[in-house]
Amino acid sequence: MCAKKDEIIKLDETDIKILKIINDDVRISYRQISRDLGISVGTVHNRIDKMLKSGVIEKFAPVLNHRKLGYQFTSIIGVKVKGGDLESWENRTASNKNIVGIYDVTGEYDAFLIAKFKDTDDLDIFIKQLLKEPSIERTYTQTVLNVVKEDMGSANIL
Repeated sequence: MCAKKDEIIKLDETDIKILKIINDDVRISYRQISRDLGISVGTVHNRIDKMLKSGVIEKFAPVLNHRKLGYQFTSIIGVKVKGGDLESWENRTASNKNIVGIYDVTGEYDAFLIAKFKDTDDLDIFIKQLLKEPSIERTYTQTVLNVVKEDMGSANIL
């Protein structure tokens, strides 16, 4: 039961409760979820399995504290790419270890990158390498001073 790429999946109240619980602690056992919600372990298993197969849950992964790993700087980088090269450039760039997000956007720039760096030297090297690419016309870089909220996998939208 794989969902189509853009298909909207309807969740009921139980699915939403399960998502909120595993969003708070991905390591929680199915047995504990079943106790918390007053439903069977089989129901929890089936619901999570259904959400995995439909693509609502893409994967279970730890939320990393980049600062604790030495990545002190977050930058938002607008990139103007020469016509027709955007998708190819994005595919090549997505594997860069510093990039945590790439977004196609409207407006003056074609894409925005969210990237983490250990220091300004790291950022400088990254930008200079980026500008060496023939398909890059220009960049616009902003350094984040304070992260107010950063929660990409949040179930808070439910």
